[in-house]
Amino acid sequence: MSREVQLNGKHVLVVGLARTGVATALFCAARGAVVAATDIRGASQLGDSIEQLRGAGVRLEFGEQFDNLLQGQDLVVPSPGVAADAPLLLRARESHIPVWSEIELAGRFLRGQVIGITGSNGKTTTTSLIEHTLRTAGFPTVLAGNIGTPLIAQVEKTTDETITVAELSSFQLELIESFRPNIAVFLNLTPDHLDRHKTLDAYGAAKARIFANQTKNDSAVLNADDAASAAYAPALSRVLWFSRKKMVMPGAYVRDGKIVFAHHGEEELIISVSQVQLPGAHNLENVLAAVVATRLAGVRPTQIEAGIKSFAGVEHRLEFVAEINGVRYYNDSKATNVDATLKALDSFPGRVLIILGGKDKDSDYTQLRTALLEKAILALLIGAAAEKIESQIEGSVAIRRSGTIENAVDTAFHSAHAGDVVLLSPACASFDQFQNFEHRGRVFKELVHQLEKRAPPRPEELSANPVKAEKRNA
Repeated sequence: MSREVQLNGKHVLVVGLARTGVATALFCAARGAVVAATDIRGASQLGDSIEQLRGAGVRLEFGEQFDNLLQGQDLVVPSPGVAADAPLLLRARESHIPVWSEIELAGRFLRGQVIGITGSNGKTTTTSLIEHTLRTAGFPTVLAGNIGTPLIAQVEKTTDETITVAELSSFQLELIESFRPNIAVFLNLTPDHLDRHKTLDAYGAAKARIFANQTKNDSAVLNADDAASAAYAPALSRVLWFSRKKMVMPGAYVRDGKIVFAHHGEEELIISVSQVQLPGAHNLENVLAAVVATRLAGVRPTQIEAGIKSFAGVEHRLEFVAEINGVRYYNDSKATNVDATLKALDSFPGRVLIILGGKDKDSDYTQLRTALLEKAILALLIGAAAEKIESQIEGSVAIRRSGTIENAVDTAFHSAHAGDVVLLSPACASFDQFQNFEHRGRVFKELVHQLEKRAPPRPEELSANPVKAEKRNA
C-alpha cells in the first residue's frame, strides 16, 4: 500500500458519524490530529459513540452544515453514506482541500497484502469465502470493509505478513486517490444505487476504480460471463477470469462438473461442483472468483477445496432460518437490489412466498415479473417502496400489501403449505424501517423463531413423543 500520511497536528474534518465516521474520527485523533466531526442528525440520535468521541477530543457539530466547518482543514473524510457531490464536499474541493474516503486514509497505514472485492452482488459471500479459505490454510488474515468492520478500524491488526480481505463498495471507491489492492476482484455489474450514481456508467466507473492504482505486479479478477463488468478489465495489471459457462485462461472455470484453475499453461482440479454447498448459480460464480483470488495468494488446491467444503455461508445471504410445518424460511436481507433478488429466486424450484420492499433506490422492479411468474405464488410488500413495486409487478403474482415485516411474516405463515418457501429478499434498502439490512434480517429471524416456538408439532413428532401428544390433547 501507499506510504502512510502524517496526521499529527493536521486538521481533519469527518463528515457523517455512522460506524465508519466514528472509527475514522477516533483513528485520526489517536494519531494526534485535530479532529472535527459533523452529522446532520442530533447528538441524541447517535448513541454511546458521542461520549467516546468527546473523550478523544473530537469537536462535534450537529445539524445543517456550516460554511466555517472547512476553515483551516487539511483533510476531509466523508462516511460512505455521504454523497460525493454533497455541497460541503464540493466546497472542500473548490477550496483545494483533499477529500478522501475512509479506505483511502486506511490504505496509507495498512501493512501486508490486500485483496479487494467489489461488484453489485455477491461481495459479502465472496469476501467471507476468500478470508475463510486463507485463514483455514494458515495465512494470517484481517477481514474488513463494507462487510461490517471499517477498514480503518483494523489497521493496527495488520503486519507485513497479513493478508487483508476487504469488501469495497462504490461509495468507498469513488473517493480514492492511491488505494491499491494487490488482488482486485470485480464480480459483476447490475443496476444499483442509481439514486446516488444516477447512471449505470457512473456506477460502473466508481466500482472500476478498484483497478485504478494497480501496477503490472498486481492482479485483476473479472467475470467473463458478465459483459458489463468485463468491459472494465484494466490494461496495466494482470487480468484473470472466472466463468461457469466457458473455458477461460488464465482463471477458473467449470468443466465436466468440476472447478478447474488454469494458470501458466497448467490446469489444476480444485473441487467438484456437487461439493459446493452454497445454493444457486450466482454462488458458483462467487466460488470461482474465490478460487482465483486464493490461488493467486498462494493457497494450494487441496487447501482451497478444504476451505470451500468447510464454509458455512454468510448471515443474511440466503440464510436458512427454520422449517416450520414443512415450510422453509430463508433470510436474504442482504438482497438490496433487483438483481440480488432475481438470483435468490433462481435458487429455488418454485412455490416461493417472497417479502419485497423497503427504501427504493430508483430501481426497475419490472425486471422481477418473469421470475415471480415462474417461481413465486405470493408477494408480500412492505415499506416505502410498496406502491411502486406493486405497480411494476402487478399481474405476475398474487400481491398482498403487508406494510411491516411483522405482518408479512404472519401472513406468510398462515398462507404457506408444506413444501413452500418463505423468502425475505427485499430488492430494496432497509433504511425506511430499519437501521440496516442486518437489523432487518435479525428482526425477520426473530419473528420466524417466535413462530417456530408457537407452531403445533407435526404428526410424526407427536407419534415419536407420546408425552407431547398427551399434553396437546389434554
